[in-house]
Amino acid sequence: MTALLPQTWLNAGRPPQHLVLRWFFFIFLRVLGGAALILPDAAMAQDAPMPPAQTVRFPSSDGKTTLTGYLYDPFGAGPHPAIILLHGRAGLYSARINGTCTQVGPAIPSPCDAGTLSARHLDWTRYWLARGYVVLLVDSFGPRGVAHGFGRHTHGSPERAATNELTVRPLDAEGALQWLATRSEVDVRRIMLQGWSNGASTALNVMQRQAARPSGDSPSFAAALVFYPGCGKQALLSSHPELDKPVQVLLGSADEEVSPATCQRVLRQAIPVRQAPPPMVTVYTGATHDFDDPGRVRQSIQANRAAREEARSRVGPWLDRITP
Repeated sequence: MTALLPQTWLNAGRPPQHLVLRWFFFIFLRVLGGAALILPDAAMAQDAPMPPAQTVRFPSSDGKTTLTGYLYDPFGAGPHPAIILLHGRAGLYSARINGTCTQVGPAIPSPCDAGTLSARHLDWTRYWLARGYVVLLVDSFGPRGVAHGFGRHTHGSPERAATNELTVRPLDAEGALQWLATRSEVDVRRIMLQGWSNGASTALNVMQRQAARPSGDSPSFAAALVFYPGCGKQALLSSHPELDKPVQVLLGSADEEVSPATCQRVLRQAIPVRQAPPPMVTVYTGATHDFDDPGRVRQSIQANRAAREEARSRVGPWLDRITP
């Protein structure tokens, strides 16, 4: 297994009783059917059927943009915990399709839609559905005419200003939160946030903005998962971010797009408020950017395979333990 540097902190505690019972029930059914016994997390993620996506529209908190999202409801009675997923600079859709995609919105024909989401976004959607979460994927780029996303090393390019992670995308996440909190199937006390790369920087900025609002301001994110964010001055609102809820950050030591050292420095300077714990930081030795992408290219690197496996074994139980 990938070595973890000393700045990895884990919250102690047992899994919730309902989760333990679900695992035992699942294992019983597998054994009863003569199937090989496998670990509960892996079994749920691999075997869980995917409900159909609902294409939804809702306003960004910028007051002018109608966003497109893809909503997945888990099986079973609610209310359920929920998680909002924020894509990176490549956008929400598969690289095999998105080169010709521009505008995504009501009554606009486009090959970029719920049927062409990227493998990583579908992979994590399955993961959270198997754990009983409502999942909302937010497209920040398509409604602004850039559904194709952006290439590597384009940070700071003028064409990215209209979708930047400092002043634009946080408002999209907040709009998604406001909209999702009105849904009857959602437990408004347990709405989480997850982002990757540019979306991860966005997630850190969202949590910083949230901590700056008055205590008790509702709705709010209960926790955030942040995968390999950029943490420089162009990416974050503050080099000493205030955080009022649990935040977990996952980095690769061999990241070729962002600096894990910069992120570690910034996160050591984070200021927990309202009795929030300090951010939990994990650095995976030898792992690259996009280490959790399930595609062949990234998973051909052993350190990425180990990092992905360890992260998936831990982040679900960690969020399950987050309570209001």
